[in-house]
Amino acid sequence: MRSLFGRVARRYNLTNDVMSLGLHRRWKRYLLELAGLERGLRVLDLAAGTGDLALGATGTASATPMASVVAADFTPEMMRVGRKRPGAASIHWISGDALDLPFPDASFDRVLIGYGLRNFADLSAGLGEILRCLRPGGRLLSLDFGKPGSPVLRRLYYRYLEASTTAVGWLLHRDVEAYLYIPESLRRYPAQRELIGLMQGTGFVRCGFLELLFGTMAINFGERPTLASAS
Repeated sequence: MRSLFGRVARRYNLTNDVMSLGLHRRWKRYLLELAGLERGLRVLDLAAGTGDLALGATGTASATPMASVVAADFTPEMMRVGRKRPGAASIHWISGDALDLPFPDASFDRVLIGYGLRNFADLSAGLGEILRCLRPGGRLLSLDFGKPGSPVLRRLYYRYLEASTTAVGWLLHRDVEAYLYIPESLRRYPAQRELIGLMQGTGFVRCGFLELLFGTMAINFGERPTLASAS
């Protein structure tokens, strides 16, 4: 995955705009609104890529100029692109693997992920690391591809993804396989419904999800228990 994202880093933002018709920007703004960001919070944009959520959290793309924001990713090429974006100087950019985060316990009030959780090599281990790094009462919010509840719509959706990722890979990167990982990874990914069970099994509480675009996208969320809720 590191090699793949390194190859597409230069046109990654353009690719997201083309594939989602720009809707991914609206969905990320919605995630930021749900996060309840306020002055003084410490925020981690995990699997940050070029830092869309980190920039939003610092106020560049939203109305919340407050928190200390860290963007962590394991692809140097992605972060290199992100550091050149307007507003990026206020973000702390850190190289880090989601399965072995370089942060002390209880470091963050919010962990935000945009299209990253699905690519974790070990989802349970990654959720455990996120829980460890959240403060009691801290929240995880993850935007990712979802699986529609309707079997017919799901089949049509997979066909669309296979065709569109092949086309975009060739047109923007001259590599037809560059984005085929998306439908392949989605088949393995538990998606919005089953992810709740994994989160609860890891120790998250108040877990849930919100579906977008007929369930083809979803925002999952959960909290690290406080001492009161744990008891």
